[in-house]
Amino acid sequence: MKLRHAVSAAALAAVMLLSAPAFASPGSELLDKIAVDFVRLTLEAGEREPGYVDAYYGPSAMQDAAKLAPRPVSVLRKEADRLQLLLAKVPNKDLDADQLRRKTFLKGQVKAAQTRLAMIAGDKFSFEDEAEGLFSVRPVLKPLKSYDPILARIDKLVPGKGDLAARVDAFQNQYVIPTDKVEAVMQAGIAACKAKTEQHIKLPANERFDMEFVTKKPWSGYNWYKGNAHSLIQINTDLPIYISRALDLGCHEGYPGHHVLNALLEQKLTKDKGWIEFSVYPLFSPQSFIAEGSANFGIELAFPGDAKTQFERDKLYPLAGLDPKTAKAYGELQAAKATLSTSGNTVASLYLSGKMTKEQAVQALMKYSLYSRGGAEKRVSFIETYRSYVINYNIGQDMVRDHVYRAGKSEDARWKAMERVISEPTTPADLRK
Repeated sequence: MKLRHAVSAAALAAVMLLSAPAFASPGSELLDKIAVDFVRLTLEAGEREPGYVDAYYGPSAMQDAAKLAPRPVSVLRKEADRLQLLLAKVPNKDLDADQLRRKTFLKGQVKAAQTRLAMIAGDKFSFEDEAEGLFSVRPVLKPLKSYDPILARIDKLVPGKGDLAARVDAFQNQYVIPTDKVEAVMQAGIAACKAKTEQHIKLPANERFDMEFVTKKPWSGYNWYKGNAHSLIQINTDLPIYISRALDLGCHEGYPGHHVLNALLEQKLTKDKGWIEFSVYPLFSPQSFIAEGSANFGIELAFPGDAKTQFERDKLYPLAGLDPKTAKAYGELQAAKATLSTSGNTVASLYLSGKMTKEQAVQALMKYSLYSRGGAEKRVSFIETYRSYVINYNIGQDMVRDHVYRAGKSEDARWKAMERVISEPTTPADLRK
């Protein structure tokens, strides 16, 4: 135990020298100390729950200390409570506008830690309470029958008669990228997303990513941020990959999505400001609401209106060996299906609360989200693993979209607003402004 404290003290000294202002106020100095303790708390929680820490690129000594002797969950819960009390005592009058935003961001992150540690300890929450505690947003869950009018509209778009989900599955199977062409199509999609992003956002000079294809994961794609503007993007090939996924994954996992968000936060907040709390990314936190919401909206921002379908038709369909003449019909179906996205929140709530069996959840996702059986089973696996995290994709996207659109109608104004969202200490409350 003494060794852990010794290593942590050395790490603390290194951290405080990163970018300390010459004349820091008592309030900002206290935030610095809270931030270091928050990083320590998060890293130790990550030793108690695999997956708790999504990324870390701070001092290695702090990570080594966490691995050496992580405190028990009961102690970590008390530490989270202590940090929240300390944050409440930081006088706002001592803080400038940036530091005020930093304090608010930290409060949300610590609240998420309090909630998640309580869950690890066995405490039970309703779906809504869990989501609010972890992500600072209380979801409004719509009854599944409220999606029936949308299904009726989609029914008219899909050829044939009978079960709609089966017809959608059969229709979409015409748009599967052949296995031997997946890598080339994905690389082309990511390159297009990067090119669009670079027109509006200056990226770190050394930014890069590696891409891997994996199996047996509950997700379709994942960005593992490594620090120094470097990401590993993994793409799950358990299920067929449709042509629409190239730009979806390219923008979401890459540009202007997770890769860009993490690279900008590292550069502008961790390195330039010395805010060490941004060197660690706890997955179950409001940071994920911003990350997933902005990543999903990034697809629409980069390829607004019909631009996505047109690019796929002109560039990706030929690469995949698919018929470009059918791109419009497929694009219309994907746009219509997107309006069903929040139905998955309701299904997740019902399943996690025990009001639906696993098979009922699969059937509900097939009916109301129009998944194939394999896709629905994979989604249930995701829900079992990540629980209320599902709200970040759809509610997060809607809130980021509304916020960015309020910035103006021009493409330039919207990209500038997006850059602020993904490079500043943005909270869900900020999106309502």
